[in-house]
Amino acid sequence: MNDGGLNLASVVEGLCGQRPSNLDQVVTNTVVDSRLVRPGGLFVALHGERTDGHHYLLDALSRGAVAAIVDRDVGEVPIALDLTEDLITLPQCWPLPVVVKVPSSLQALQQIAAFWRRRHNVRVIGITGSLGKTTTKELTAAVLARRFCTLRSEGNYNNEIGLPLTLLHLSKQHECVVLEMGMYDVGEIAELAQIALPQVGVVTMVGPIHLERVKTMEGIVRAKSELVEALPEAPEGVAILNYDDERVRGMARVTRARVFYYGLSPEADLWADDIEGLGLQGIRFQLHYRLAAGRGDKGDSTETLHVRIPLLGRHSVHTALRAAAVGLVEGLNWQEIVEGLRSPSPQLRLFSVPGPGGSIILDDTYNASPASMLAALNLLEDLDGRRIAVLGDMLELGVQEREAHEKVGMRALEVADVIITVGPRARIIGETVLRWGRAGIELHMLEDNAQAIELLRKMVRKDDMILVKGSRGMQMEEIVNVLSASEKI
Repeated sequence: MNDGGLNLASVVEGLCGQRPSNLDQVVTNTVVDSRLVRPGGLFVALHGERTDGHHYLLDALSRGAVAAIVDRDVGEVPIALDLTEDLITLPQCWPLPVVVKVPSSLQALQQIAAFWRRRHNVRVIGITGSLGKTTTKELTAAVLARRFCTLRSEGNYNNEIGLPLTLLHLSKQHECVVLEMGMYDVGEIAELAQIALPQVGVVTMVGPIHLERVKTMEGIVRAKSELVEALPEAPEGVAILNYDDERVRGMARVTRARVFYYGLSPEADLWADDIEGLGLQGIRFQLHYRLAAGRGDKGDSTETLHVRIPLLGRHSVHTALRAAAVGLVEGLNWQEIVEGLRSPSPQLRLFSVPGPGGSIILDDTYNASPASMLAALNLLEDLDGRRIAVLGDMLELGVQEREAHEKVGMRALEVADVIITVGPRARIIGETVLRWGRAGIELHMLEDNAQAIELLRKMVRKDDMILVKGSRGMQMEEIVNVLSASEKI
């Protein structure tokens, strides 16, 4: 039974503006990796840095793909519709599989997604920022799902490929879509917004991520601002901005949308105070919501709630504020919002797993920035037991590389009993500890994950709290996987 999901007629119409009358085959999934094809799927052959999806067209068809999009001929595979020709005529019959040739497979994927998005009357929430996008996306979707049928981008589907793939999962049942929007350079978020047409934009914070590419902090601010610039005018459009980050707060000047501030300041529309870290039990805080439209007016009144949620670390209060802000903007009541905040998705990035010998591992290995490193160390400070910080390189920091690692070193020195650095850049953390070290601290500067695993196996004992964190390129999940697996044996 078709639930209003994508079919091949819509794929063709999205590409050329003409709708076939005899092509109602339902598309079960749309993928760019042939190994993920399900029977009835659509395979889009993309050119990647390491390989070319066209090499896997036959594999996709053998797995049951009913259609494929290519931008070059592949062997003897017949082309059903060639959109690279000047004159386009739809065929009278469509034997499966339907292979469509286009000028650019990537642009075709984006074009279909934009078409499909416009066929659905949904609220789209876009989330960007240098830190906390994924946790915000997951928690926001959990909140909205208390009332609405909500689609969210999976994993790290936040770029020019992943976002269109998410939108192609839209069906007539969906009422809200929560999309993470990432960037490597100026202009990319604007392109994503053109595809997704978000009505609500959430900006987390701005930090020196991708500085090697964008070169300046002003460039990063400009890139992140593209989301709020793309929003429709108030009242339909709402920009949810971090009042505590001066750069994000300033984005109010470039949007036509209504501005809703969140943060730790009473100047915000939604703010938190009395924040208490409960270690591995989560956090507790007070939420305050300004009911009047005028910020600071004498007639303002506020609602106050006491909230406890299972997110780890006091820094997570900002994640909760963002998700709550979206819930308020979308008309949810406090019961729905708090229930959503208390049921975070298992895909949230920082979580604890059992380690060897009765220790606990704090797995925060997905990625690392200066701000997220400091936040993770703040969580470590809240915990009892011997505190071990295993810190890897932070990548793509450009000219701020040394200063950022030194700051992390200073904070680690205040928090940790044992500091283990992994990689050449993280060695700056260790050098900072050596320079400003205190009595009783233990320091190890290592080259790779294997050395860290060997050391930890020897030294870890019961009740140790082990934070493992580094940039994605450091693949520090290897450390967590090995140590947590040894506990299961």
